Amino acid sequence: MAGAAGGVGQTGVTEVYTAASAIAIPTIRTVAADLAARADFDLDSIADLRMAVDDTCTRLVRLAACNATLSCSFAVRVERIEVTAEVDVNRMMDPLPRGSFSWWVLRCLADEVTALVLPGEAGQGGRVCIILVKQALSAGLL
Repeated sequence: MAGAAGGVGQTGVTEVYTAASAIAIPTIRTVAADLAARADFDLDSIADLRMAVDDTCTRLVRLAACNATLSCSFAVRVERIEVTAEVDVNRMMDPLPRGSFSWWVLRCLADEVTALVLPGEAGQGGRVCIILVKQALSAGLL
């Protein structure tokens, strides 16, 4: 894990690299919740982000190539967190088909959802990436 972010109004990037294994997902989920709490997100937004990160990482672990590394980047900005999760895969496929149940769940939990498929070298799989953006509730909405 590298980088740090904390305190209201502060920005920064935290990166987590781990084996693409279900065992690591609770730790990544906790990092997401901690960063959102430090950024002064409300409890509902923290819970939504935690669930969105859990679903995203679970999906990527299922698609991961053998011995792949799951990387998650948390960019904390003023009133928003951008999460980028990616993993190497053996077969190229859409990690989050638009209109699928998982896509709808993530759209309910996060404010923006993007899925990317990045081709690998000839004869190899590639990399899949899911990007989530969660906005903090503004003070006027509380």
